[in-house]
Amino acid sequence: MNKGYAAFCDADRWFYDAPYRRTEESYPAALAPVPEGWQTHRSGDWLALRPLDTELPSQGWKIHVSACLDNAESVLDRVHAYCVERRIAFKFVPSRYLLHIRNAKYADRAASGKFLTVYPADEEQCRRIAEDLDSLLAGEPGPYILSDLRWNDGPVHLRYGSFTLRHCYDEHGDLVPAVETPDGELVPDVRGPVFQPPAWLELPAFLRPHLDRRSAVTLQDIPYTVEKALHFSNGGGVYAGRDTRTGEAVVLKEARPFAGLAADGADAVTRLHRERRALEALAGLDCVPSVHGTFTVGDHHFLVLQYLEGHPLNTYFARRHPLIEADPDPAELAAYTEWALTIHQRVTEAVDAVHARGIVFNDLHLFNIMVAEDEESGEPRVALLDFEAAAHVDEGLRQTVANPAFVAPADRRGPSVDRYALACLRLALFLPLTSLLVMDRAKAAHLADIAAAQFPVPRAFLDEAVAEIMAAPEPEPESGPESGPAYEAGTGPRAVRSGGARRPARSTAPYLPVEPGDWEAARASMTAALHASATPDREDRLFPGDIAQFTSAGGGTAFGYGAAGVLYALAETGAAPWPEAEEWLLARTKQPDSGTPLGFYDGLAGLAWTLDRLGHRDRALALAEQLLRQPWQSVGTDLHGGLAGIGLALDSLGSATGESALHTAALRCAELVARRPPEPKRAGLLHGQSGPALLFLRLYERTGDPELLSRAARALHRDLDHCVTSAFGTLQVDEGWRTMPYLGAGSVGIGMVLDDWLEHAADDRFEQARTEIVRAAQATFYAQPGLFRGAAGMVLHLARTTTPGPGTRAEDVARQIEALARHAVPYQGHLAFPGEQLMRLSMDLSTGTAGALLALGSAAPGGRAQLPFLPPPRSTAPAPEPAPHPGAVSHRNTPVKKRNQT
Repeated sequence: MNKGYAAFCDADRWFYDAPYRRTEESYPAALAPVPEGWQTHRSGDWLALRPLDTELPSQGWKIHVSACLDNAESVLDRVHAYCVERRIAFKFVPSRYLLHIRNAKYADRAASGKFLTVYPADEEQCRRIAEDLDSLLAGEPGPYILSDLRWNDGPVHLRYGSFTLRHCYDEHGDLVPAVETPDGELVPDVRGPVFQPPAWLELPAFLRPHLDRRSAVTLQDIPYTVEKALHFSNGGGVYAGRDTRTGEAVVLKEARPFAGLAADGADAVTRLHRERRALEALAGLDCVPSVHGTFTVGDHHFLVLQYLEGHPLNTYFARRHPLIEADPDPAELAAYTEWALTIHQRVTEAVDAVHARGIVFNDLHLFNIMVAEDEESGEPRVALLDFEAAAHVDEGLRQTVANPAFVAPADRRGPSVDRYALACLRLALFLPLTSLLVMDRAKAAHLADIAAAQFPVPRAFLDEAVAEIMAAPEPEPESGPESGPAYEAGTGPRAVRSGGARRPARSTAPYLPVEPGDWEAARASMTAALHASATPDREDRLFPGDIAQFTSAGGGTAFGYGAAGVLYALAETGAAPWPEAEEWLLARTKQPDSGTPLGFYDGLAGLAWTLDRLGHRDRALALAEQLLRQPWQSVGTDLHGGLAGIGLALDSLGSATGESALHTAALRCAELVARRPPEPKRAGLLHGQSGPALLFLRLYERTGDPELLSRAARALHRDLDHCVTSAFGTLQVDEGWRTMPYLGAGSVGIGMVLDDWLEHAADDRFEQARTEIVRAAQATFYAQPGLFRGAAGMVLHLARTTTPGPGTRAEDVARQIEALARHAVPYQGHLAFPGEQLMRLSMDLSTGTAGALLALGSAAPGGRAQLPFLPPPRSTAPAPEPAPHPGAVSHRNTPVKKRNQT
């Protein structure tokens, strides 16, 4: 699970949205009149103030001030007055809510803790301001800012970086914030969770004592060794270690003071000692780890726990869940069902044992359940991990941290929180899609119906889960702590209340408004959902989508996550023109935001190509010209944001418009790609070598240059070198800790380009690979529905591929459409799909409803909807001879450049 998504759940029940868009009371300083002679502007989480007559350097040492929730307003008032009086530019987080999520347990570790930023004019002023603020805020607590150097023991920190927003491309070709070297070169402004000033920078003398103080804190004097890190959060790390006195394996849990906040404001240290007290109360139970002790290093607190053998329950899905196969044997389904029922019984017994000691776990989910096989009986044993949210039953508390797939409704208190999680576990053991309940608890009955149809599980076992999940709100306690949101990653909202009386476990009415397999009805319904979700009054986005819309300039317009991709999917599937939506996109691309990436899926190239397809050629050419005026040669080589995507877009525009300069630029992209070393750790269509292979292949089809076809083959071979074949005969990309079949970064995307290459030449390895890739696209269950990381991509590939043999028949495609349908959730009575992490719906192409629409359109009778540069296959004719023909090759509807043959 990507923990960063939860913070984007607060502002809207249905869609991911920027945290700063949530209605929240601001600090008085944020509402105060702007001082005379000053200007102010809002940028995301920050409110900035700057004197009109102040000229700041483009980069330098900046000062960050941290604060806790209960002293932030006082800290802000004092720093605000100090800076205004001295006419020093600064910015700050304007509300308690935004400060809370920046310091939450799974907030960005590099940015967490930063409450105010002060911009000195030079190093001498920096020293003076740091000294003044250290005195002004003496004794005020605040979290340590991991990316900075702390000044003494207070909340003042320093870091060297950019003052103005400048960008460059890093070694991976990604657009990142930049600083300038003494030679005038823009290089990445590294913003990680460690203090790391630029290598060429000499540390000012006034900072040396603070660096020495920081370096003096070590783990040398403790009786434990750290062998490896198991997990990091903003609250600290979890490490596997060993007791040097006994040699016993242990787990060391670290807690940073004032950081890693839960929904109730408790920091990591408070939760660490909460866990210690709970485990001490549970001492002697074999279903929880024992406490070995505590210690403190610097101001970090550590809890030493028994090391439990086994694996978290979530890992068992990849190992033994039968729906990862295309056609699971009934005996496998029965064996898995028996195992799952046993696991649930063991977990229930463990929870009952904890309750019997007067403790409520409060955070039961798949990652907090450790499973091991008993050496004698072979039966599974379970233990519960991570008791930092635990409380005594008499406290009647609600959850303060929770996994989104198991988060209880706000009305649940005490043991009922654990009962709700146990109900979710009943469903998740068969279909791990309970994150969808955060949007609509009625989805539980739908999941139960699907599980009952797939597994020989007693219906009563599932119905009891649905009844618990759908139960009416419990009476609120007469007194107790304020209710508030509770996600592990921030302070996101809870599952929507069902309201009213207890709902029946089963309903005769269908859950989905239409079935995705009914193409005409599904197309109409999904198109209506896209229209219903549009927000033409917003400047930043037209269609709600992935959180990537908010992480780079122009994200709400881009092809991958923004309006361009949605309008493309609608056009490809035969929707009527939408002039208002096109006008919105035209207005936002007249002067694209500064820092807009140049690539196809993330920036200008994709916008230009899409607008030309929609009939706006003048704007398309203007964007292409703007792209070519920028340092496009420095981008990466990939299809998503690099040279492969840019080259394909420019070449296609050149063919459409007759602009030969665009063809020339596309060939230049190919030459640059050919000279670059491949990214060693990435494979697949979007970020691996299959994107460059696609560029070489399409240019070969236009020019007939056989070297381009050879380059495409070499690139595809490099991607296949990253793949492994499973025991089931499926070929998937090996990421080291998992294998991936998906369209974006997995083997299916490679397979799409293999299909097209094999229309021009023969290669035994390619033929074998694409057969095994088709097998990888036939699993009965995928964790997500998205086009590039889920079931929709499998639908598109199987509907398009020319691979001979089983797996691509109509019934095989229909099975994948059925797998896709499991994720669907109604939105305003229309068919829609969730995005990444399944906590909110998405309407974009890469992760959401537009991508599902495109995939279903490709599989429809006579459907020809496809991804850009991967049009419907021409034929299923046998592969040609190995040697490529030296002349131009016709491919689908690609214009052919004729050459004289000798």
